[in-house]
Amino acid sequence: MDYLRYYVPVVVQLAAYAGFALGGNWVFIGIASLPLLGLIDSVLPNDMRPRTMKRGLLADLPIWFATILAVGLYFMAAWWVRSAEAITPWQYAGAILSLAWMSVVPLVPASHELYHQRGKLRRFIGTYSQVCYLDCTREIAHVTGHHLDVATEHDGDTARRGVSLYGFTGNAVIQSTRDAWRMESDSLEKQGYGRWSIRHRIWKALLAQLVMQSLVFLIGGWTAVAVVLGGMIGARFWVESFNYFQHYGLIRVPGGAISRRHVWNHLKPLSRVMGFEITNHADHHTDSFAAFHELRPDRQWIPMPSVFVCFFSALIPPLWHNVVIKPALKRWDNELATPEERELAKAQNRAAGWPDWFDEKPAGAWAAS
Repeated sequence: MDYLRYYVPVVVQLAAYAGFALGGNWVFIGIASLPLLGLIDSVLPNDMRPRTMKRGLLADLPIWFATILAVGLYFMAAWWVRSAEAITPWQYAGAILSLAWMSVVPLVPASHELYHQRGKLRRFIGTYSQVCYLDCTREIAHVTGHHLDVATEHDGDTARRGVSLYGFTGNAVIQSTRDAWRMESDSLEKQGYGRWSIRHRIWKALLAQLVMQSLVFLIGGWTAVAVVLGGMIGARFWVESFNYFQHYGLIRVPGGAISRRHVWNHLKPLSRVMGFEITNHADHHTDSFAAFHELRPDRQWIPMPSVFVCFFSALIPPLWHNVVIKPALKRWDNELATPEERELAKAQNRAAGWPDWFDEKPAGAWAAS
């Protein structure tokens, strides 16, 4: 059963393919999965069970399927543009939204799993499948930036307290892109090359995008290119929402040890399955080479809702802040934070205009985490 459950994302992708094959308003199938999955996930109990899977092809197959199908969906959309007799603006919007959502889930967690693992082919496919959200250099800032700076002021993927999803997303896109390019340039310079030499991975990323768009054009012309780019741009901004929910407001002293308490976990069944355990990632930040099915739910966690519920609530910032994240952060500050982290949290709360909830005696659970 553990092996089979990770084919749920693949089935959702195939449903999106069927939507483009059927045409008309059926192209909304992809985006329609978002509220449907969110509704189901929100009423299910938390899934705290570790997986009993072994490394190997059987465990990896759904990851490969999800990655390849996500790229192929763009070509399917181009075919739809070419073959449909008439397409309304409403249907174009549905196609773009479906492409964007399918590029976020399940592609982001699937590609993330591949480029974090050892093996040239895995890393190559994981890296360049990110062409679907215009970010084939993402793993540079993610692996050598986010994983070192998580929960600190230096981490562009950790939203400061008081920041809304709308205020976070655009800045996160800019910072992650800028950091990736700067890190790559710094690395080249240390090796004795020019900061923007032909060895820079940005040129490979641009080539991947050129190849992708050329194939889309050959299938469906400029209209298909416009639809595909619409989906990719939407996905690029949507991708950052994952980090918003996974790290919001958490605090770590720069240079301090990274522990399981420095991330949020969303352990509803569909959150775990659709995200290939990216929402169950406490262990991922202590061992980034651990396979998705090896990540064990953190039983000392402060419970968070389904990641889908977090997304929808964050669209209404007062709802997100007052109902979801403030109660969780109040517990984190008073139960899990070290004294040094509490001081940093106090400063962020004051800057955000949030209440002072630090009179409670710390439980000291941080010492064991």
